[in-house]
Amino acid sequence: MNFDALISRRSATVEISGIRKVFELARALKNPINLSIGQPHFDTPEPIKAAAQSAIAAGKNAYTLTQGAPEFRERLLTDVKAKYGHTDRDVIVTSGTSGGLMLAILAVLNPGDEVVTPDPYFVMYPNMVTLADGKFVTVNTFDTGFRLDPARVIAACTPRTKIILLCSPANPTGCLISPEAMRAVAEFAARRGILVISDEIYSAFCYDGPARSPAEWNENVLVVEGFGKTYSMTGWRLGYAHGPSRLVEEMKKLQQSTFICAPSMAQFGGLAALDYDMSPYIADYKRKRDTLIEGLRGLYEFTEPGGAFYLFPRAPWGTGTEFVSEAIRNNLLIIPSTTFSTQDTHFRISYAATDETLAAGIEVLRRIARR
Repeated sequence: MNFDALISRRSATVEISGIRKVFELARALKNPINLSIGQPHFDTPEPIKAAAQSAIAAGKNAYTLTQGAPEFRERLLTDVKAKYGHTDRDVIVTSGTSGGLMLAILAVLNPGDEVVTPDPYFVMYPNMVTLADGKFVTVNTFDTGFRLDPARVIAACTPRTKIILLCSPANPTGCLISPEAMRAVAEFAARRGILVISDEIYSAFCYDGPARSPAEWNENVLVVEGFGKTYSMTGWRLGYAHGPSRLVEEMKKLQQSTFICAPSMAQFGGLAALDYDMSPYIADYKRKRDTLIEGLRGLYEFTEPGGAFYLFPRAPWGTGTEFVSEAIRNNLLIIPSTTFSTQDTHFRISYAATDETLAAGIEVLRRIARR
C-alpha cells in the first residue's frame, strides 16, 4: 500500500515536536545534563498520589461524566466563581491542558479562520490550528524583549480572526504579559467579538507578583489551566477550562466524541491537589531562576523571566541551532528557538532540574559562551 498517498494533507503538515526530538537524543547520550525538559523535577506530592490510589482501591475506575467527576468539577466551579464573579462561567475537566486547548480550537475555528498569538509560542499551538484547518498568525516579540505590544496584536487581526491565544507566564520565555497589555487586548477582543484563549498552565509559577488573567477584563475569555506543571502530574493528563457556558457546552460535545473524559483516578488526585500547599516548591524554583540568571549574567543576553521555569537567551554566537549543537557536543541538552518560532537566534533552558544538574549546565554554558 502507498501510505504516502493514503495520509491526509492535514496530518502531513503537522511537524514532529522539536522537544520530542531532543527527548529521543537524550536517550542516546550517556548521562546528559538535561535542561531541556519542561516538567518539574520533583515527584507528585504524596497526598495527591494517595488520593488517586484510594480512588482506584474504592473502585472509581469507570468513565466519569464527560465534563468531569461531579465533586471535582463542582469544587473547580466554586473556586472559579469566587475568583471572577462572572454570571456566566462554566467548567469542563479535560485530558490535560492540551486537550482543553484542542477542544476549544476545534469548537471555534472554521477552515481559513485565524488564530493570533505572540512569537515565540508553545510548540503545539501551530499544529493545533493546522488540525482545525485554521491559519496561524504570529506577532513578533523578539525585538521588544518578549513584551507583548497590544498595538501589534490589534494590527494582526483581520475579519477572519476568531481567536487571540495568550500564555502568561509564557513558554518558552518565562515572561509575563503586563496587566496593561493584557487589559488592552482583552477589551479589544470584547469589542470585536474575538475569543481570547488564555493558557494559564504556569500561573502558579509567578515569582514577582500574582498571576493576572485577561478574564479579569473580559467575561468571554476562555481560561485553560492544568495540574501537570504545578503539582508535577504531567503524565496524569489532567486539565480544565472555564469560560462562557455556550462555548463549554460545545467543548463538552466534542470531548464526548474524542477523549470521552479525563482519567477518573487523576480527577480524584486533582481534588486533593487543590488543598495542597505548593508554596515551598514555588519558592525553590524562584531560587533556581535567580541562580541561573546570576550564573549567566554578563555572558548572555536575555530578558529576566517573571514566571514558569524557563530562560530564553540569545545565542552568543552563530545561530540558535548551531549553538545548541555545540552544547549537545558538550553533553548539555537545551532547545533551539526554531522549536518555538521561525527565528533561529535563541535557545530555551529549563531550570526544572536538581541543583546539581543546574550547576553543571551553567558550567557548560559559561565555557561555551565564547568560541
